[in-house]
Amino acid sequence: MNKLAHEELTGRIIACAIEVHKALGPGFLESIYEAAMLVELKRVGLKVESQKSLPIFYRETLVGEHRLDLLVEDKIIVELKAISELEDIHFAIVRSYLKAVALEHGLLLNFATMPLTVKRVICQPHS
Repeated sequence: MNKLAHEELTGRIIACAIEVHKALGPGFLESIYEAAMLVELKRVGLKVESQKSLPIFYRETLVGEHRLDLLVEDKIIVELKAISELEDIHFAIVRSYLKAVALEHGLLLNFATMPLTVKRVICQPHS
């Protein structure tokens, strides 16, 4: 898939995030933004899962699990933050999640900034 494969879907997700950010502004915990995003994404008719369990394997052995903030339409991982600024580790984490579920596209949203910080994260599959 090319990097714009999910442009329309990510655009809809970003529009929802902007609505949430306009209504709530910065200053809340990530869990508040997650709950508001669930409401907004469902309101516009998107399939969304919150805190989806992601099993983590090492050498074919289950070594733990992580919970994704949001998984939209089984295609886009949305990682929510409410911090002063995004760092390289946040992008690396989203790429790890994408690799673990064999997806290519993620969004990293930081609700603590004015304006809302929106970053696309793309993980190219290994051939």
